[in-house]
Amino acid sequence: MAKKLFEYAVLYHPKVTKDANGNETQGPDVLLVKPEFVLAADDKQVAIQAARSIPEEYLERLDQVEICVRPF
Repeated sequence: MAKKLFEYAVLYHPKVTKDANGNETQGPDVLLVKPEFVLAADDKQVAIQAARSIPEEYLERLDQVEICVRPF
């Protein structure tokens, strides 16, 4: 099976919180894994590879992590 070229990146979007005055605040989004190019059979393989690259300190906050995959 021929492999295709993909690009992926991993982002962290912190949750919205309320400060002492009741104002909603949100920290800045963070690029956890810089965009990388990979050869893979499909986007599912790329998503698995991207998931394995998530830094350990973010593994308990996966609901705030976004994996972006783009085919070429």
